Order: sequence, then C-alpha cells, then structure tokens
Amino acid sequence: MHLQIVITTKLRRREGFIFSWTESADDETESGRSAIWLDASSILYYRYSVSRVPNINRDWIERLMVSANSAGGLFFSVEPPPVVPVLKSRS
Repeated sequence: MHLQIVITTKLRRREGFIFSWTESADDETESGRSAIWLDASSILYYRYSVSRVPNINRDWIERLMVSANSAGGLFFSVEPPPVVPVLKSRS
C-alpha cells in the first residue's frame, strides 16, 4: 500500500522515475537488484493477498517519496517502526 501511494503520487504529477529493489536468491534466480522505469504511460496493477487496508506509516511514505525524488529513483526499503508521539505531562 505504501508503494502504491508513492508511485501513484509520482505518476499523478506526470513524473517518471526508476523503481529499484533487491532480490534474495531462491531456486530459480540469483540474488541481485532489479529496476524498472515508470512513467504516466505505465499500466500498473496492484494486488494484495489480504483485503484489510493496512495502517499507513507516514514516516515510511516520506522516506519513499524522498527516495523517489532523488536522482537514483525510488528504492524499496524495509518499513521503519512508526514514530509514536510522546505526550508531555503538565506538572
């Protein structure tokens, strides 16, 4: 869902970009890195294995957007733990 938000935002702005991710080795492929070019003419299909909409981690969205706006393009990274605001008690 987080990638969908970032990718959709970039494409709505008509901003093309590179999307990269690392791959772990399995029986059929070697480990490595893959990258694709995405732009407004791209056809994308998102499919999720569960119907529940996840909680959105705004910090992760921000990190992914910064990555997508960089010269290297969007690079998939592991979701950081959400930042929980600390409420100060009034003494």
